[in-house]
Amino acid sequence: MARQTQFDMEQFFQALGDNTRLRLLNLMGDQEVCVCYFVEILGGPQPKISRHLAYLRSAGIVSARREGKWMHYRIVMPPHIGASQILRQTLDWLKEDKAMVADRARLTRACCSPAKYALDGAPLPATVSEQNCESC
Repeated sequence: MARQTQFDMEQFFQALGDNTRLRLLNLMGDQEVCVCYFVEILGGPQPKISRHLAYLRSAGIVSARREGKWMHYRIVMPPHIGASQILRQTLDWLKEDKAMVADRARLTRACCSPAKYALDGAPLPATVSEQNCESC
């Protein structure tokens, strides 16, 4: 029998309390994104981006899936109803922020011209509904 862990409210709020993690969540939105796009859009080193993604994952906000050498991340709603509501409201709020809108525009441009952004061969972001993974 799998051991259920209790929802960690402090870790949840700490995960939302960092601008890099908010930018990552903003870029994911309702799609699954390869970590290489995060590195390109945010302009940070891959280990830093991966560390922030690991924090979001341990907080129960994102899940990861490996496909060959590529790691894909997507948002998952926390099991706690209050946390889910807060996360949805936060994501809605991010959609209105100018800096976050600019990040999403850079992601769109990178997806349209991957060779220009040194992302040639990288898998394009896909909406979560397009994924055919076991956890969906």
